[in-house]
Amino acid sequence: MTALPLAGLKVLDISSFIAAPAAAVVLGDWGADVIKVEGPEGDPNRSIMHDSPSYPKAAVNYPWAMDSRNKRSLVLDLKQPAARAAFDRVLATADVLICNFPPPVREKLRLSYDDVREVNPRLIYASLTGYGEEGPDRDRPGFDATAYFARSGLFDAQRYEGGPPGTAVPAQGDRATSMGLVSSILLALMHRMKTGEGSWVGTSLLGNGLWSCGVVAQAALVGAFLPPRPPRDRPRTALGNLYRTADDRWLQLTIVREDKLWAPLCRALQRPELADDPRFAELAPRRKNSAALAAELARSFESRPYEHWRAALAAEDVTFGVISRPQDIPDDAQAVASGAIVATATPDVPRTLANPMRVSFATQRIAGPAPALGEHSAEVLREAGFGEAEIEALRASGGMR
Repeated sequence: MTALPLAGLKVLDISSFIAAPAAAVVLGDWGADVIKVEGPEGDPNRSIMHDSPSYPKAAVNYPWAMDSRNKRSLVLDLKQPAARAAFDRVLATADVLICNFPPPVREKLRLSYDDVREVNPRLIYASLTGYGEEGPDRDRPGFDATAYFARSGLFDAQRYEGGPPGTAVPAQGDRATSMGLVSSILLALMHRMKTGEGSWVGTSLLGNGLWSCGVVAQAALVGAFLPPRPPRDRPRTALGNLYRTADDRWLQLTIVREDKLWAPLCRALQRPELADDPRFAELAPRRKNSAALAAELARSFESRPYEHWRAALAAEDVTFGVISRPQDIPDDAQAVASGAIVATATPDVPRTLANPMRVSFATQRIAGPAPALGEHSAEVLREAGFGEAEIEALRASGGMR
């Protein structure tokens, strides 16, 4: 079997919480040796399931398992000079450093790009910030809810007329942003292959949120705006709307080519009279009478269960999606068949989510356990050339765990 494409790459993940650590997970999935560098208290993501009321509670620490699989843990108190010097020795052996400290913290800990490239000129320094490296808000801490969703306009774009802005599930923007950081790192690796040079690369939650909100954000840049979306009983288009089925499931109807799929939809619904109804037969009156059409479609969809509509709509090639509930995900045969849900080597978490990248020449690494705090500290230091006496002295000083 072909070796994993990032085998032999050493990555220091000195980041916390989710977006940047998730980028390190992806690199590890494709073969990189990822060393999680933590302070004495550990990454707060170790306890986020218990600390956050928005996280489902479980008997196993699934957020830590997912965001730190296959990593090794090195605990160093970088505020102590001896530990900071030890970090530099490890850094000299690394290929990539992933950091998401705000700029003032980096400067205080001497972890800016200018600082670390003096130690390792070939290093790729991957920076994740809330709002970007420059500008009046560069020093503000950012989370996906505040920077990715709120500042980018995504929350407001999800607002229904008369209602509050939308909300997001935990870490939703973090995981999307992590892939932007992965892409930046891969570009830097290509650059280093060609030139031998290390480099700085980075991305931000705000930048990724704007990119995700691209249609609405780009429209705003040319002065185009839409009012908040109307409720589903009077949608902008009845053929791009939510409908409830008889068994209390929900369908998202998404028909872009109305000229092609209007008649097939009517056949799937067994409502042939709608096809030639003057209110709906052509695009312009169909849009003008979207509320009336939505009412007709709602009555039809409410008359039969989801499985009936899944088969009927698919038979006519009508584009739709079921609104899955979280409890449906474990039994989603398509997610399993496509490789989005995979088996692990960890009994407590027998299945997990694969990262979304697919290649023809390699298969992602099987997810192993996430590390205990400081589990690999001595091992990593030995690999960086530390002797046993040095390791014991550093441990005795409180600089490592």
